[in-house]
Amino acid sequence: MDPSPDKPGLVPTDTKTSSPSRAEYEASLHARKHDKLNRALSNRQVQMIAIGGTIGTGLFLGTGKALATGGPASLLICYLIVGVIIYITMLSLGEMAAFMPIAGSFCTYSTRFVDEALGFALTWNYWFNDAVSTASDLVAVQLVLKYWSDNFPGWAISLVFWVFLMACNIASVRLYGEIEYWLSILKVITIFVFIILGGAVNAGGNTEGHYIGGENWRIPGAPFVDGIGGFASVFVTAAFAYGGTESIAITAGETKNPAKNLPRVVKNVFWRILFFYVLASVIIGLNVPYNYPNLSTKTSRTSPFTIVFQMAGAHSAGSVINAVILTSVISAGNHALFAGARLMYTLAVEGHAPACFGKLNRQRVPWVGVLLTGAISALCFGASFIGAGDLWNWLQNIVGVSNQLSWISIGLTSIRFRAALKAQGKTHLLPFRNWTYPVGPYFCVILNIFLVLVQGWKCFSPTFKAVDFVSYYIEIAIMLLMYVGWKVVKRTKIVRLSEMDLETDTYTIEVEHASSIEKVPIWRKALNWLA
Repeated sequence: MDPSPDKPGLVPTDTKTSSPSRAEYEASLHARKHDKLNRALSNRQVQMIAIGGTIGTGLFLGTGKALATGGPASLLICYLIVGVIIYITMLSLGEMAAFMPIAGSFCTYSTRFVDEALGFALTWNYWFNDAVSTASDLVAVQLVLKYWSDNFPGWAISLVFWVFLMACNIASVRLYGEIEYWLSILKVITIFVFIILGGAVNAGGNTEGHYIGGENWRIPGAPFVDGIGGFASVFVTAAFAYGGTESIAITAGETKNPAKNLPRVVKNVFWRILFFYVLASVIIGLNVPYNYPNLSTKTSRTSPFTIVFQMAGAHSAGSVINAVILTSVISAGNHALFAGARLMYTLAVEGHAPACFGKLNRQRVPWVGVLLTGAISALCFGASFIGAGDLWNWLQNIVGVSNQLSWISIGLTSIRFRAALKAQGKTHLLPFRNWTYPVGPYFCVILNIFLVLVQGWKCFSPTFKAVDFVSYYIEIAIMLLMYVGWKVVKRTKIVRLSEMDLETDTYTIEVEHASSIEKVPIWRKALNWLA
């Protein structure tokens, strides 16, 4: 299974010919463990999966909540700020993933480049994040379906889609990639249509023939609803919306030519995602008033995308876009379940979880990890009897904060990674560079820490809300507890720059055989470019 220079594609950078030492043998064994996953995701699939991990529940439903609680100005500013943060974070992560493409990605990097205790805490935290994200998407299915009818048991609907997601993820990586590819294409087309249609609706192309312009921004108190509290609360919603972007690097262990394809994903896709989010936020804020009925209540959610399509007056437009949103929610849940299973595999390989959780099936899919991640998500959405709206808010807060903690860790890891490369004289080996270093990673770390602390402002004012407080801050406590606990038990130390492992699992690109180059039709190239 070990790659060799005689094979096309990826080869180890370490080309020593002398007999390996014990340490080198163990490192080689460790590399083979990480390389057991099936590299079946193509470049086109990886790029579209990147979009699939970001365009989903947070954009189609989260923007409605953000508009209702913060107003159009808060929606635009917060989504723009978090968009800049995630873009810089992805540059940092792409730099490391291109140099060391392995399953587990930034969680494994935290172990190698910072401290084993941080890697342990981050991996478990992010695995739980993915399990809860899957649950939040399954709960969102209930909210989306209420557009048509309330006469159904919500938990039963979620259960049906849960079974579907489990089957897709256990079957094969190729099936997962193909499903995500086509669903993501549908999302991209929907966003483009929405932006064009939204502009027309604002200019008067609506059922009333009324020019809207900026009148929804001039509603008394509209730009910043509830002041600083409402503004701060939108950050966690935005973090939830962008969450999953960083998890594309987790697919590095199952990506063809990751040192070549992952930089393409970072450079050619994510700025377009920022464009989608920011421009969509502008269209939503202009066309939909913050006090629109059922935009964000305890019992229902009406997507602002659905509202804008209804305003256009096209026959059954609301139902059509709501159906598209439903597929997007399912796609987001599919992506979260996939990433969570790979993290559980990483935990098993690293010795941070029982070895049985790392078992693979014939298709080299970590099926035990899929079952365990799915079981946690089932427990979460099973609690929807308390009210799908409230439950979705709490799950969204937990996932949003967890995402921000991951971005902080990625920034810290990137800073340590670059410092070690400089100390060991290996900076020239980078196949892809983060052009914002060192300012970018430091900026993201400091700003994310500030946002994590202040975005729960509304749970303190005007009265203290205990449940909301827990949803905003419990992840911080869990992360610290796992870090300190593992550090005390294992007596781990921060890795010295001179001793940092920058060879194991490190690959560079060799010249590929002509047969390994994927032939892409012109129509598919056009879709990939749009994405």
